[in-house]
Amino acid sequence: MQPFAEMAELGHQQVLFCRDDRVGLRAIIAIHDTTLGPALGGCRLWDYASTQDALRDVLRLSRGMTYKAAVAGLDLGGGKSVIIGDRGVKSEALFRSFGRHIASLGGRYITAEDMNTNVQDMNWIRRETSFVTGASRFEGGSGDPSPVTAWGVFHGIRACLEVVYGSADVRGRSIAIQGVGNVGYNLAKYVHERGGKVMVSDINSHHIARAVEEFDAEVIEGGDFYAANCDVLAPCAVGGIINERTLPKVRAPIVCGGANNILEDEERDGELLVERGITYGPDYVVNAGGLMNVNAELRGWPEGKAMEDAEGIFDTVKRVLHKATAEGTTAVVASNRLAMERIESVARLRRLHVPG
Repeated sequence: MQPFAEMAELGHQQVLFCRDDRVGLRAIIAIHDTTLGPALGGCRLWDYASTQDALRDVLRLSRGMTYKAAVAGLDLGGGKSVIIGDRGVKSEALFRSFGRHIASLGGRYITAEDMNTNVQDMNWIRRETSFVTGASRFEGGSGDPSPVTAWGVFHGIRACLEVVYGSADVRGRSIAIQGVGNVGYNLAKYVHERGGKVMVSDINSHHIARAVEEFDAEVIEGGDFYAANCDVLAPCAVGGIINERTLPKVRAPIVCGGANNILEDEERDGELLVERGITYGPDYVVNAGGLMNVNAELRGWPEGKAMEDAEGIFDTVKRVLHKATAEGTTAVVASNRLAMERIESVARLRRLHVPG
């Protein structure tokens, strides 16, 4: 499929391909929708097998950001960016060059950290443009958003528990977390502190050892994650892991985690989850805490406001799940409808508004 056809299929407004051979930069910025405000979304660094794979990923991720902001009630649109390469390509020059590409968009896109990018990378981008969030506090940013993201995921899990079990209490419940890096680590901490049982799976042995030491976590080996005997499967690493190949292995009654695009195919896998009687907390609803964190930074709100906002994810997830049940559809379809209802209502308001 050609790039314009892919943009049209998902409803994108703009895609910018960025290249700077002097520093090894190859990147794509995708702006999905700016009806509610400027497009905001993180910058992901990944060694994609092809440019087509990178384009497909950034288009899906940016659309998810539109829905995430809309459902969360924020005045922001959806965007995302990917830098093609592995961690070995990181340099000040590379991120500053990327920052100049962001600056060229004049504020239509605001970036933040994402997979394999961090606060230092945002500091470098900030030297070239003000359209970046998540830089260090010394640089005027809000720092690492992962504690807020994980706080929102925690409350999304609580909402799913209440719908399934009639109680939102995590005490005595087992939460299997795939990926205990930044978000997964903080999620494990919140679960452990409140009496839940932590189970972990990660390709990084350091992350596993830390979780075992700090949270007395049970280690799940490799592919056994899907078949874990637990109350909640919480994917917090790469996307696309719940699909027609892995779903038959799932024994947990709930799937709810911090990763983006957990379902490989929203329509097919969403329906398979319903058929299996598995409750799904849509990822872009559940992991919106990070977006709330950068929104608070953009607005200059006091520290702690984002954590307070992230607690509201509990009510939003319940609203989505109840809507899905009432309309006889999947949780993803229900959340997408909520997002589009808000976007369309604001679009109508702007068309009807007559200045003066």
